[in-house]
Amino acid sequence: MAEATQEERPVYVTISALDAGHLTLPDHLFVAGGNPEVRNTVPSLSFLIRHPSSPVSRGGNVTNLVFDLGVKRDRLGYAAAQQPHIVAREPVITDPDCAASLRKGAGDKDRDGDLLNPETDVDFVILSHVHWDHIGTPSDFPSTTFVVGSGTLDLMRNGAGPLYPAELFNTDELPASRTVEFPPVPVKGDGFEKYYATNAPAHTSTPTDTQAELPPSAGEWSWQPFSGFPRTIDFFGDKSVYVIDSPGHLHGHVNLLVRTSETKYVYLGGDCCHDTRILSGEKEIAEYDDGRGGIRSVHVHTGLARKTLAEIDEGVSRLKKDADVEVVLAHDKGWRERNRHRFWPGNL
Repeated sequence: MAEATQEERPVYVTISALDAGHLTLPDHLFVAGGNPEVRNTVPSLSFLIRHPSSPVSRGGNVTNLVFDLGVKRDRLGYAAAQQPHIVAREPVITDPDCAASLRKGAGDKDRDGDLLNPETDVDFVILSHVHWDHIGTPSDFPSTTFVVGSGTLDLMRNGAGPLYPAELFNTDELPASRTVEFPPVPVKGDGFEKYYATNAPAHTSTPTDTQAELPPSAGEWSWQPFSGFPRTIDFFGDKSVYVIDSPGHLHGHVNLLVRTSETKYVYLGGDCCHDTRILSGEKEIAEYDDGRGGIRSVHVHTGLARKTLAEIDEGVSRLKKDADVEVVLAHDKGWRERNRHRFWPGNL
């Protein structure tokens, strides 16, 4: 058998967890049958993914990608309409935030120099979605290209229905000149066409004068099946980082699947659910009165969220036939406590 060419050789990335603040979740609003007296202070995790390639926006031989930014360092930076919700999630811990974790890691906070400088060393930020506990402080990344799910920018400008009015978002939060949306998601045949047609925010095309700097593969981005996942984008074009369309929680919600070795993947599930018992099928998503005579959950569409969980289960199950797959949710307190050694500068 001929030796694989450089282009054919598999590419692997390294991934490190980042502390990016904490918030407190009432159990009964997230897990069906949860105790109304139980409140859990949980992390809002971010992740640093390092790809072995020349970055598009700076020197060096590693491309740095950050997934999610967690909680804002300055809570006054949230929109006024968002503040009552944040108060309901007390205690909220903002130190360290994502930027501080990139600089100093989880080890010696007094070390000389920064491990990574968010102002100059981060090429891409991908946000799973733009809820307050994931959007962090984008202004900490003044040279970074932001990539978000289709419809995200319209959601932030115009809102989406009574549960997500525009007043909850800062419309100028993401830098217009350096933000790109993933392509629109094909939805025919998934049973939710009517919902998408009447509720989904509009896709925002990248302007011709954009200052966003994307990987060379971006010109060929399209949603394609991979393993058991029906809609994925090969971010770098080398099968090392897949963006997974994960609808249901909030418009534009995406997950990441990253390959760290020949036999290991890590699936970053964002807010596909908020408790590992839901992911395993032991518990169901909680539903409750929406205050308008209807029933809601923490997801914008509970049916789509359940469908996404089924797709994750199928995709992960297929991959596990040949590889180990570690699934990490954004708010998994137990995972954080067990894996402190794998936080930056450590690796998963």
